[in-house]
Amino acid sequence: MIRMTEPSKITAVPDHQPAAGGIAARARASVGPKYLAGLNPEQREAVETLDGPVLVLAGAGTGKTRVLTTRIAHILSQGRARPAEILSVTFTNKAAREMKHRLGQMLGHAVEGMPWLGTFHSIGGRILRIHAELAQLKSNFTVLDVDDQVRLLKQLLQAENIDEKRWPARMLAGLIDGWKNRGLMPSQVPSGEAAMFANGKGGKLYASYQERLKILNAADFGDLLLENIRIFREHPDILRQYQQRFKFILVDEYQDTNVAQYLWLRLLSQAPSSTSPRLRGVASRSDAGEGDSPSTELVETPPHPGLLPASGEKETTKNICCVGDDDQSIYGWRGAEVDNILRFEHDFPGAKVIRLERNYRSTGHILAAASHLIAHNEGRLGKTLRTEDQDGEKVTVTGSWDSEEEARGIGEEIEQLQRQGEKLNEIAILVRASYQMREFEDRFVTLGLPYRVIGGPRFYERAEIRDALAYLRVINSPADDLAFERIVNTPKRGLGDATVQMLHDHARKRRIPLFEAARAVVETDELKPKARGSLRDLIAQFDRWRAQREVTAHTDLAQIVLDESGYTEMWQKDRSADAAGRLENLKELVRSMEEFENLQGFLEHISLVMDREGGAEDDAVSLMTLHSAKGLEFDNVFLPGWEEGLFPSQRTLDEQGRAGLEEERRLGHVGLTRARRRAKIYFATNRRIHGTWSTTIPSRFLDELPAANVEITESKGGSGWGGSGGYGASRFDDMEAFGSSYSTPGWQRAQANRNRGGGRSGGFEEEAATFSTSSSSGPDFGSFASRRRGPLTIEGELVAKSTGTTSEFSLEDRVFHQKFGYGRVTKIDGNKLTIAFDKAGEKKVVDSFVQRA
Repeated sequence: MIRMTEPSKITAVPDHQPAAGGIAARARASVGPKYLAGLNPEQREAVETLDGPVLVLAGAGTGKTRVLTTRIAHILSQGRARPAEILSVTFTNKAAREMKHRLGQMLGHAVEGMPWLGTFHSIGGRILRIHAELAQLKSNFTVLDVDDQVRLLKQLLQAENIDEKRWPARMLAGLIDGWKNRGLMPSQVPSGEAAMFANGKGGKLYASYQERLKILNAADFGDLLLENIRIFREHPDILRQYQQRFKFILVDEYQDTNVAQYLWLRLLSQAPSSTSPRLRGVASRSDAGEGDSPSTELVETPPHPGLLPASGEKETTKNICCVGDDDQSIYGWRGAEVDNILRFEHDFPGAKVIRLERNYRSTGHILAAASHLIAHNEGRLGKTLRTEDQDGEKVTVTGSWDSEEEARGIGEEIEQLQRQGEKLNEIAILVRASYQMREFEDRFVTLGLPYRVIGGPRFYERAEIRDALAYLRVINSPADDLAFERIVNTPKRGLGDATVQMLHDHARKRRIPLFEAARAVVETDELKPKARGSLRDLIAQFDRWRAQREVTAHTDLAQIVLDESGYTEMWQKDRSADAAGRLENLKELVRSMEEFENLQGFLEHISLVMDREGGAEDDAVSLMTLHSAKGLEFDNVFLPGWEEGLFPSQRTLDEQGRAGLEEERRLGHVGLTRARRRAKIYFATNRRIHGTWSTTIPSRFLDELPAANVEITESKGGSGWGGSGGYGASRFDDMEAFGSSYSTPGWQRAQANRNRGGGRSGGFEEEAATFSTSSSSGPDFGSFASRRRGPLTIEGELVAKSTGTTSEFSLEDRVFHQKFGYGRVTKIDGNKLTIAFDKAGEKKVVDSFVQRA
């Protein structure tokens, strides 16, 4: 089809793309696709604004995933691009799968032909396999995980005679990962940073590591993007191919991108032109002025031969849409740059910014508290979350005497919610530091409350699974030295450290993979006959398995390898308690391969997937860090540990200053907005940190909560905050001062109250009155700690007493408990009974709480 644009110009328009504003386009728009139904005005604008750069600022719970998927559906249904012409990148495989599923529902069929919808690393890996030879790799290269990286770096440290105890390989792995996240090749690492490791050898080790990866035909996660960037810079014709291929680019969670991801996107999002701009990474933020925006600049390079535009050709506008929330950028510690989203309008002049502010998750009080808190940040583009639903319950703030009481109080509240019919799956405890979890785990075991720790060991990280995968990796890529070294003597074959060291020496001298070195060594007399025979048999086995790979299903091949290698037999003969479980895990591994077409696809999946496996079907309280909670939501959220030094983290403040404080505040915002119906904040006066009790003061973030949306409640854990539960005055109440490095309105009021003499507190009612009359900056928690309260007298009788004496009950006795009902005694420990209750399950109680039935 030909359209006249100007008297002197004729532009060809592809048949599959209707003319903008033409009859066909207007007719299609009048139909009103079903997938647009239910979108609010801002969401619909974000979906229908297809031309040019667009930034969608999507607050927590505002439906950003729906906007992204609906936008893709709209592009496809309007015929603006084919599925293979859309680049859509996410941060997790789970998010990519959810987008494909939703697209299938919207378009009425499973979404096929979208090869460029996935994570940054999966798409970067796909591009790298296509152009592997330009990175001195073969297309079947192995993607190393962190464990393999560390093992390889240990070998390099040993070769350089560097003390691994003084200069740990894991530390070097972290440095290299940080350099790759910033898009820095070995030659680009600033000399000052290279000198941080092993007295200036960091840069040399990085270069040796990269060289060794090429010999092993391997890449790590950082290479999947870093090598892409290098190929795009050095081969403008290849970059131009991808620029022309991707008519639309969509990016999820843009606020979490690091410098390498930013460079990769900027290169792909430039409109193809006669000059191919290259992006160059600045070595570090410290090289620029304080507060300067980041890390990249455009450098014009000479036109690449054969890429000059035709006479009169007009450049196309690149259609890139980034969805993100600057208020949820909480991964700065792993390289994420919040500046990437803050400078979007600078990077893409003329960009349209659309704010999604209507929240569909949380109640009014929760949103008001979260918005008021995050408003104290200066580095943000600005938006205010709102809801058209009810205000719901206020955010509660509860103080406790110590962290143990905090755990008891939260346990009691969870049990109360459970009695009210709340599902445990809809309850989460979000902590700032992982060490806070121990007391909650201990308490839940005592209460008999089911719980799960999010972020624990994953299935594919178990030793037996890693061994089995190592066999499969060597079959897939014979040059995978790390995998071969892992299983060369597993199960035992008489090939000890001396044999492996000999193979390493031979491989280094000849610059060949370990497997090829083994093939050469077995033809000599360097090894003892027994070891030589074992190694020869192993090589023959791998040759046979590799030949079977072409004619055998990968699931059957895996089973054959486990059986013929003797690995299954090794665990069958093992008499340890966990041997049976390991065998079951191996069976599950083989079953998990069924959904993949081939062995290479399965191995790549294992390298890229980071989702937690299993446990989601059980009804249990979720216990996790605030960082792990990103993207999740629960009806009831408990937020313990809001104290200075813990939250905000003193280490973060010391290392990053104001930037660190703002990221900590964003973390608090994320924590609050995980809650749908109830958000409950706790702080303790005393906390055991790494085995030492420390006296703490309430977090400055509590002063930044709005008084109208917050309610102070009394701890249900026993004593109540400040010991006001019948235990009388405490020596901690006489403390005169706290160490502080900040000056908030709440702290200033606390100082003023102390200077006025303070007096005794009349109890919790006075505390609440103080809160309700405080200024708009929030509750005066800082002044609580300077008061003393009089001892309280509690009338009542001793109900239970643990004496350590022998119980009058016997095993199998039928008993009744006022709370748990009828049950049967199954275990006796002094005066403590373990009882299997008919309805409540197994619980531990003191015998004075029960009576014979």
